[in-house]
This record gives sequence, C-alpha cells and structure tokens, in this order.
Amino acid sequence: MKLLKKVSPGRIIVLGFFSVIVLGTILLKLPISIREGASVSLVDALFTSTSAVCVTGLIAVDTADTFTVFGRAVVALLIQIGGLGVTSVGVGFILLMGKKIGIKERVLIKESMNLDSMKGLVKLVKSVLLLTLSFEVVGAILSYIVFSKDYKPLDALGISVFHSIAAFNNSGFDILGGLKNLIPYQNNILLNLTTCGLIIFGGLGFLVIKEIIRKRNFKKFSLHTKVVITTTAILLIVGTLFLKATEDITWLGAFFFSTSARTAGFSTYPLGNFTNAGLFTLTILMFIGASPGSTGGGIKTTTIFTLFKSIYSTATNKHCVAFKRKIPTTVIFRAFNIIILALAVVCFGTFALSIIEPQFSFIQLLVEVTSAFGTVGLSTGITPNLTDLSKIIVSIIMFIGRLGPMTMATIWSFKESSNACYSEETVIIG
Repeated sequence: MKLLKKVSPGRIIVLGFFSVIVLGTILLKLPISIREGASVSLVDALFTSTSAVCVTGLIAVDTADTFTVFGRAVVALLIQIGGLGVTSVGVGFILLMGKKIGIKERVLIKESMNLDSMKGLVKLVKSVLLLTLSFEVVGAILSYIVFSKDYKPLDALGISVFHSIAAFNNSGFDILGGLKNLIPYQNNILLNLTTCGLIIFGGLGFLVIKEIIRKRNFKKFSLHTKVVITTTAILLIVGTLFLKATEDITWLGAFFFSTSARTAGFSTYPLGNFTNAGLFTLTILMFIGASPGSTGGGIKTTTIFTLFKSIYSTATNKHCVAFKRKIPTTVIFRAFNIIILALAVVCFGTFALSIIEPQFSFIQLLVEVTSAFGTVGLSTGITPNLTDLSKIIVSIIMFIGRLGPMTMATIWSFKESSNACYSEETVIIG
C-alpha cells in the first residue's frame, strides 16, 4: 500500500486496466468458460480479454462458438468494466459499501476522465453509472423486440443484454455465432437505429450527455459540448456520404458504418468486399474515434476539431477561435502531441505487421492496426489468421488506444522536471 501511494494516478490507472486484462485472460481459460469441443490458446484468451477490456471488438475466436454462457458473461463484464473505466467501477463499489471517497480516489477519477477539476466527482460517477444502466436497459428492450423473433425468449434476452452492453460501450462484440456479426440484420431498421443510437450516445461522453439533458439548448452549452456535437454530426454526415459513394450498400448501411467505424466495430456488410476507397474512409473515421470521457477510443473528436481550427487560424493569422471562444494554446499543443503520437503507434504497428504478415495487403493491415488503436473492432477478416506475435502486437496497440492520452501524453507529466528557463532561439519551419 505504501508503494502504491507513491505511484502516480496515471500509472495506477494503467496498472488497473492491465490487472483486469490478466484476470479476464485467466477466467476465459477456465474449462467452465470454453464450450465442449472448442479450444482457446493462451494468446487467444489474452487477445479476447484485451479486446473486451479495451472495448474494441477484434476477435481471434468467435465469441458464441467458442465460449459458454459463463464465458460470454465474463466477456460482457470485461466490456462493461472497460467502457466505464476501472476507476469508475471501483468507486462505484466503494459507494455501494457505504464508504467515503478519499482524495486519492478523487484524483484517479479526475485523471481517468480527463477532467480539469475535482469538483462534484462523486456525483459525476453516480450519474455515469445511472446513465449507463438507463441506456443499456432501453437498448436491451429494443434489441429484444428484434432478436425474440429469431431466438427462444431466454436466448433472445441474453443476446439483447450482451448486444446493448457492447453497443453502448462502443465494443463490436457479438454472440450470434459464425463470425457473421450483424450481417443477417443489415436491413432491420429498428436494430440498426437502436445500435447506432447506443453507439452515438456512448461515444459523446458522459459530461456531454449530462449537459444535453440539463440545458437542452445549444446556445447554453459549454464550448466542449458544442465542439463534440458539431464534430460528431459532421463526421456522421460526411462518413455516410463517402461510404455510399464508394460502396454498393444502402443508405442505412452507409449510416450504420459511418457510426460504427468511430470506435464501435459492428458490421452489417462483409468488410472484405469493400473497395480501397471505402476502407480508407473507415480508417480515417476509426483513427478519429469518439469524444473525450466516453466509452470510445481514437484521438477524439475534440482533437481533430482543434487541429483544423489551429491550421485555419495559422493560415489566416488569427486567434484560434470556436463559437466565439478562444481555444487555449496548451490545448492546441496537446492536440498536436496526441495526433503525432497516435500516428507513430499506427505507423509502427502497420510496419511491424507488414513484415510479419506479408501475405496480407497493406490496406488490410492498416485497417487492422487502426481498428485496434481506435478500439473499434472492424476487420477485413484477417484477425483469426494472424500469428501469435501479431496478435500480441495488436493487443498492445489496443491497450495503448484504450488508455489514449493518459498513456501517450499525461503520464509523463507526473515525472519531476526542471523549471530552468533557457534563452530562446528560432528554428526555420516549412
């Protein structure tokens, strides 16, 4: 405990996620988790656990065909913990036991949710848990209406609950079997819109959802909420138009993929049949991802918005302004750092897999790595055929993608640094 107190909050969060992944791997390797006649290697169990905790959805083995009801329940629990965040779940248990939340726990919540202050953190955690439960219950009910037509009542209930948890937590896992995901329901309007609704709200971020419910007026929203809503809407529209233009799919299918590609990972059409243009569109959407404080991954909508605003302000020699508010320079620097680090992870991962898996095309590997980093789960179907080394690399990328800014930027800020100020000298740029 004394050693733990000396560890920075960022590193405690990393350790927490890693511990859950290890525990999930052990549980998924138990005989009670594996169906009779099926087998799961240690690497595949680790891959599945990482994919679930990192709310990704990439699968090395089919979830329904490989795991028992207990095993699928473990996957669902891992998805829920990963989506809410280890810290939020831990604090929720502390509250249920009637204990008080200390300063250390409050700092952990602040860091895990990328918040600026510790004001009202306990109320926030309570509202996060309540919102999650509310959305998932509604999603399960609507999904049950669809699945009850094709499955027995108890099976339909299990599938509906699992699907609702996976959708709201932006994880593309399914338990329909046969690696078919939601392809059999590509024309079912209710299931498509229910899934999209859960993905969108899960990807907005809990602070944004709370503000929408409380204020209900765009003009009264904070700058953060305005940026999230605006960028999300633009990405959904542009993504739908691009996918419809490049692929032979319906408008419903294009909208579904535009929504799912931003960290959810469900598919209603085989991705292996997509053109390079369509796959590249999905790659961009996966790289951007959802919004801060949400269940999704990627570099985040606010980051890409800040990037373009910064470029525009530099080109026009004006202040970086959005919705009549100036964006701080520190935020701009943070956005560029995150994008550069994210590109480095994706480029390195794609390069490594290109060497290890020469039988696959570059675009297939780029989609796989970007999907892992963005915690999406979309794949052209190559995941089960990857070597163990590639699966481990992809697992590491999923882990980095889930922790995002905490791993790639803020975790370094806990190291002691010198306050020495050196003389300034210019560098020629461009």
